[in-house]
Amino acid sequence: MWLSDQVVSHLRDVASWPDLPEGRYRVLRPIGQGGMGRVYEARDERLDRVVAIKVSNAPFAGSSLDARLEREALVSATLEHPGIVPVHDVGVLDDGRLFYVMKLVRGVTLEQHAATLTSESARLSVFERVVEPIAFAHARGIVHRDVKPSNVMVGPFGEVLVLDWGAAKRLDDPDAHSQPAAVTGETSIAPNGATTPGTRMGTPGFMAPEQAEGRVGDVSPASDVYALGALLFWLLSGDMPSAEPGAAGRAPADRLPDVPKRLRAIVARCLAERAEDRYTHAGEVAADVARYRAGDAVIACPETAWDRFGRWFVKYRTFVGLIAAYLVMRALVAWWRW
Repeated sequence: MWLSDQVVSHLRDVASWPDLPEGRYRVLRPIGQGGMGRVYEARDERLDRVVAIKVSNAPFAGSSLDARLEREALVSATLEHPGIVPVHDVGVLDDGRLFYVMKLVRGVTLEQHAATLTSESARLSVFERVVEPIAFAHARGIVHRDVKPSNVMVGPFGEVLVLDWGAAKRLDDPDAHSQPAAVTGETSIAPNGATTPGTRMGTPGFMAPEQAEGRVGDVSPASDVYALGALLFWLLSGDMPSAEPGAAGRAPADRLPDVPKRLRAIVARCLAERAEDRYTHAGEVAADVARYRAGDAVIACPETAWDRFGRWFVKYRTFVGLIAAYLVMRALVAWWRW
């Protein structure tokens, strides 16, 4: 019997589907493929709901990929936040590979969603919702290490989720300098799944200099701050600060000519070459962006008296306009009577 290429391809895919615990999960279709594992849409038969299941790409049981996938599941489960996908279950297949079950996220990536953001306010609103889960993770001693548009999902009701915590680093782990990581740049992985010194972890254009130079031990919340600055620069300009990781002058002011001075200062502080010159953690970024949106002074931009007057005038321009209109009307009435 002759079978079309499409049918053969489908049969090949089905044959490669994981053999999940019988009676609990039923695979429906593959929905994604990454460096660490493949993601399937499945039905949880016991709870009667649709979920996503990520299965390790490990070629054999006990592979470093299993260790990395397990770390991703543990980190995600630790961070219970509306902006982070919740983990429901974790287990091992009959062939020894690891899998974990999580909420099925529907929507588009920020890369796709960005085209619909037509105002500064809309862009900053989404950016703030990306910063929130990163700040939550920083408060619990976890660094994401791969913040970028493709790792942010925007749902049909405007919900924003930060994905892919496979590269995350726990600062309280005594082996934090050599933790496993799912990386997009050049990597060097030891047999036990640990990243070795000299590894470049992250995505070019969003990597902090210490990541680009492979200084794994120097990675800190300030490294995520750098990535957030690159993300904000991208949202405001449609471009990345630099194509070369670790390059100096990531966000020169002349590349954001239409962006207000205080907002440019926030981007510049995030993208400082030295970690000590950036915001300490994402919570500080969130606070400064909130101050900017409220029309208040931001810590990234020291003000002159003229700057303060200009900011005050813009913030209260409606009130000033009403007072001015009242005074003009009084003057006209006085002139008419005279």
